[in-house]
Amino acid sequence: MWLGPEEVLVANALWVTERANPFFVLQRRRGHGKGGGLTGLLVGTLDVVLDSSARVAPYRILHQTQDSQVYWTVACGSSRKEITKHWEWLENNLLQTLSIFDNEEDITTFVKGKIHGIIAEENKNVQPQGDEDPGKFKEAELKMRRQFGMPEGEKLVNYYSCSYWKGRVPRQGWLYLTVNHLCFYSFLLGKEVSLVVQWVDVTRLEKNATLLFPESIRVDTRDQELFFSMFLNIGETFKLMEQLANLAVRQLLDSEGFLEEKAPPRPPPRPHRNISALKRDLDARAKNECYRATFRLPRDERLDGHTSCTLWTPFNKLHIPGQMFISSNYICFASKEEDACHLIIPLREVTIVEKADCSSVLPSPLSISTKSKMTFLFANLKDREFLVERISDFLQKMPSKPSGGSQAERKASVVDAAPEPSPAPQELSEQPARPTSPLGGLPGGRAQEAPTASQGLLRLFQRNTPVEDLGAKGAKEKMKEESWNIHFFEFGRGMCMYRTARTRELVLKGIPESLRGELWLLFSGAWNEMVTHPGYYAELVEKSMGKYSLATEEIERDLHRSMPEHPAFQNELGIAALRRVLTAYAFRNPTIGYCQAMNIVTSVLLLYGSEEEAFWLLVALCERMLPDYYNTRVVGALVDQGIFEELTRDFLPQLSKKMQDLGVISSISLSWFLTLFLSVMPFESAVVIVDCFFYEGIKVILQVALAILDANVEQLLGCGDEGEAMTVLGRYLDNVVNKQSVSPPIPHLHALLTSGDDPPEEVDIFDLLKVSYEKFSSLRAEDIEQMRFKQRLKVIQSLEDTAKRSVVRAIPGDIGFSIEELEDLYMVFKAKHLASQYWGSSRPAAVRRDPSLPYLEQYRIDAHQFRELFASLTPWACGTHTPVLAGRMFRLLDENKDSLINFKEFVTGMSGMYHGDLTEKLKVLYKLHLPPALSPEEAESALEAAHYFTEDSSSEASPLASDLDLFLPWKVQEVLQQEEREEAGNDIQDKRREEKGTSPPDYRHYLRMWAKEKEVQKETIKDLPKMNQEQFIELCKTLYNMFSEDPMEQDLYHAIATVASLLLRIGEVGKRFSAWPGRKSRDSAPDEDEPPAPDPPQDPAWELQPPAAGDPQAKAGGDTHPGKTPQESQVVGEGGGGEGRGSPSQPLSDDETKDDLSTSSYSVVSTGSLQCEDLADDTVLVGGEARSPVATTHGGGAVDTDWCISFEQILASILTESVLVNFFEKRVDIGLKIKDHRKVERQFSTSSDHEQSVVLG
Repeated sequence: MWLGPEEVLVANALWVTERANPFFVLQRRRGHGKGGGLTGLLVGTLDVVLDSSARVAPYRILHQTQDSQVYWTVACGSSRKEITKHWEWLENNLLQTLSIFDNEEDITTFVKGKIHGIIAEENKNVQPQGDEDPGKFKEAELKMRRQFGMPEGEKLVNYYSCSYWKGRVPRQGWLYLTVNHLCFYSFLLGKEVSLVVQWVDVTRLEKNATLLFPESIRVDTRDQELFFSMFLNIGETFKLMEQLANLAVRQLLDSEGFLEEKAPPRPPPRPHRNISALKRDLDARAKNECYRATFRLPRDERLDGHTSCTLWTPFNKLHIPGQMFISSNYICFASKEEDACHLIIPLREVTIVEKADCSSVLPSPLSISTKSKMTFLFANLKDREFLVERISDFLQKMPSKPSGGSQAERKASVVDAAPEPSPAPQELSEQPARPTSPLGGLPGGRAQEAPTASQGLLRLFQRNTPVEDLGAKGAKEKMKEESWNIHFFEFGRGMCMYRTARTRELVLKGIPESLRGELWLLFSGAWNEMVTHPGYYAELVEKSMGKYSLATEEIERDLHRSMPEHPAFQNELGIAALRRVLTAYAFRNPTIGYCQAMNIVTSVLLLYGSEEEAFWLLVALCERMLPDYYNTRVVGALVDQGIFEELTRDFLPQLSKKMQDLGVISSISLSWFLTLFLSVMPFESAVVIVDCFFYEGIKVILQVALAILDANVEQLLGCGDEGEAMTVLGRYLDNVVNKQSVSPPIPHLHALLTSGDDPPEEVDIFDLLKVSYEKFSSLRAEDIEQMRFKQRLKVIQSLEDTAKRSVVRAIPGDIGFSIEELEDLYMVFKAKHLASQYWGSSRPAAVRRDPSLPYLEQYRIDAHQFRELFASLTPWACGTHTPVLAGRMFRLLDENKDSLINFKEFVTGMSGMYHGDLTEKLKVLYKLHLPPALSPEEAESALEAAHYFTEDSSSEASPLASDLDLFLPWKVQEVLQQEEREEAGNDIQDKRREEKGTSPPDYRHYLRMWAKEKEVQKETIKDLPKMNQEQFIELCKTLYNMFSEDPMEQDLYHAIATVASLLLRIGEVGKRFSAWPGRKSRDSAPDEDEPPAPDPPQDPAWELQPPAAGDPQAKAGGDTHPGKTPQESQVVGEGGGGEGRGSPSQPLSDDETKDDLSTSSYSVVSTGSLQCEDLADDTVLVGGEARSPVATTHGGGAVDTDWCISFEQILASILTESVLVNFFEKRVDIGLKIKDHRKVERQFSTSSDHEQSVVLG
């Protein structure tokens, strides 16, 4: 890396000069590389502790002139290769030019100018990519990559000086936080500590202070506990670690979750030095999330900026200090005191923004007016001009005609509208498209109005009794309505309402039924999304109508279980509305689709709002207020269950242990949280909790749950088992009543639990809420988010462990690996999949993980990743040939041809190489050299092979014995040929049937697919197709490469040379046998028909006959005689091949070979020194040149298309060589391979990846 020239006074302190010329010096840092001694140790320690720039760059180039004592740094490098490149550039481009100058000052000036020019040129090329990180930070990133072997794709977020506690000794060093890893490096007096932890492996992350570790950060994984302390700013470090770990577990939960914010936030005008662009992005993301959560804004809203100011509140005539937040669609205000005032002003409502006159009482005021005739006065703004400019910019970008008017306008238009006629049931599907929905203002008794889905179902199905006739309850309801009307008058109505402590008090006293739907929409933020997406719900309903999916099937099953006790859902009107809302949401968000409990919550939402309103409330619940609650694994509910257990320990310690022993919390909390108490409490009571939930969030649910346990402490402590505790809680909840409810009581399904001698006392829901706020109101939203993060780590890692166990259980028992080995392999496989998510940007788009798939299909890897795993785990290392073999193995395992393999397929491939006897291992190797394992480049060869297999695939006419059959009478030969043709025809039919049966099945039928895989495994060696000459050459090439690093290398080479020669001759003899009847039909001369022609010079292949006939043991390994019948010969060829005791190397001596096989490849192969390239390209095979009509040229050598060999022949030949048998039967420990793989897992560079892909083509 070129550096802006800086002066160096002492050039040789701590440095060693390696190269020099009159103008430049190349130096290496002491302690880097070999040797160094004590000085090297001290220098290394200093570099780590002091964070000198030299620590990052162990090499540097200095500029010097002969008479000057001053040196100038011009370049540094993290590797010798990098620095040498710079050195050579200087020598080639500057040395001659510099020798022309007379004045040394001119030389230095020229060099400095040239280096500055190079740097400017590099920066110019890089500039369009966005912010460049400051120099020091970039150096640290280089150091991180070099030290931990990270690829270019791994970005450093920030780095901190700290101590890592190894035992009781602190090691001072540097903590590097990257997007996917936590890394630590320390070098103290020769003791090096290097740690790399993936964020996805972190199970616990917390900041704590103990006597042993003063204010430290604890990081736990499944197998280690790490403590870091002595941070300069521990708060900032921990916050960043939390963010990175959270992003990683979000990726495990849903790989698209961490990509939500694709648009980068606006960079600050002056970035701080030594802070990366990624760090700024993460800070911006954290602020965005906090902003959206505080004001319940849509997920795509991004904070543009915030500033301190005061807000004039007319209701109490005060200027309240706080913060103003501005984003592209909203202006929000939050007071410093939590409950003093919150305000949300949608820009779509704004009509006027003006700068008011300044005064000493009201400095820098800003006035904002809205369509609902409300005016908000902000003051004490620091940069008012800029603020007004930003707001004006956003207002100009707003649609000229807002998609929805103000709430007051909407309400008026609805109230004034004439009643509609009742539509027929089939017309109801069109109703959700109507944006005119009643948001309060309609009298409660207008049940006779149109029974449409465009208003709350409760209004259609409650009694016609006016509120006045309900006595005390009616009066109470009237008072509530009046209180809210007064509140609206003082604090405003709609989105722009001032939200204060008074608002919370009114919510806690109960929202009147006529206003419930309106206020739920406002407090949840669903109103904003509904107004800005007009017609969206109707469009979804239309698209999802008639579409079938797993979600729709589940929805249909649960429709009639959704509040069946309520009259609104005892008829088709309510059921149809519920169906449409749930189906539309499943269509909008297929990741969630449909989850049990959504039906119960949605049915309640439909009681108080139109279909469209219920839909947007459901969106707010599932996607913002209860994150991850309703996905396939209910992760969010499990996380909050963990928080509930933690809070129980803190607030009710005496009960906590008992509840844990009984296992009650896990049983009760899921139903409480998922349905917001709607399924366990009488409807009239639970709906009051829902009121508070929409205003306060999950905090209320946790408070109420704690209050319920607190009210039953004594009884729960006396319980003996889980069932008894559940009964106690069930009876208590059944008797939580709402005495103020004006709705007719709805029978509660859980009333069965209340059977007993003395029913428990009734508990008023408002009393329960009051107690929950009095005793447990210390809970804060920020604390809950912190606890959620901590619990999310535990829950997701627990679910990952469950998935691992499930996948390992799905692997058949005959696979050969132990449970521990399978679990280790699974972790390696999963890590490789996740790495594609980290660094896969330069590769073809890696398939994202889909948590809705079965566990076995969730993690899959592509060919590139498989090659990397294969190279480090295979027992068949083949040097440069390994990637080719890996590619073939991948194609063999990828049966459904989707270019991805799952863990089961991966393990099957590994097992084939590690387990089983010699035959099984050879079978795998044999298949790797036949289609479909053949690579696309060998398409021509594959076509030839396919043609050959369909023409002559009889496994009974073994070429191994056919050399003897050459002497049989011609009539017998003809009969045999006829039988062969018939059998070949049968084989073709069988193959067609097989092909038909193995067409790609429907993706959902995984069980069927696995059953087929099991059937395929039952194949015998006779089912294997024969191998042609080109495939056999590839097999030999693989074997030669496989033996190249073995201790018995020379013995193995000699053995395979012998076997290859033998098999080549067997193939030749088989070819002659199969070709003979054709020759008879063409040539009628009797002298040419004589098989034992002694000396036919036109065909060198005839030279094979004397050794072939004279030494049958070399081929069959048995006492075969010419007089035997064809059937007996076939038996010997197929079954007796493995029993031979004699080694073919004895009869086939070198002298004999030179005499008899002068034109064959054996004279080359038997030397034991044949290289793969020679074998593939230059070898002339037997009969290749003379028989040109049946040979094709491929890859520079002659390849005989009629030549073939069977698996039995290869097996029989290899069995004759004990050194080959020992090689394949040798056991290899995969555990050691996995350990080695983990050590070097990240030690690869992008350049080596690129070169590998080029080799593979």
